[in-house]
Amino acid sequence: MEEKKEEKNVMSIVNEDGSIEEVEVILAFEFKDNKKEYVVYTKNEKDDNGNVTVYVSNIEHEGDTPKLLGIDSDNEWSRIKDVLRELSKED
Repeated sequence: MEEKKEEKNVMSIVNEDGSIEEVEVILAFEFKDNKKEYVVYTKNEKDDNGNVTVYVSNIEHEGDTPKLLGIDSDNEWSRIKDVLRELSKED
């Protein structure tokens, strides 16, 4: 029986201190109404309960290199949580 390996989608991010880090992309999506793009990714870190920590950033396309920005509105967070809840139901 052949073992199927899952391809991981990896991207490099530049931290605030200038260091480069490889992270695994879980999901990228866009809200059509406001044309904002988001990426959900992990560094495969685990919290005290053994759950994998995930991060969500808004992607801003300015110049050649996309920038990852924080989520600053409660409404945005609420919508993103809805997307993540739907994703977790699919597993």
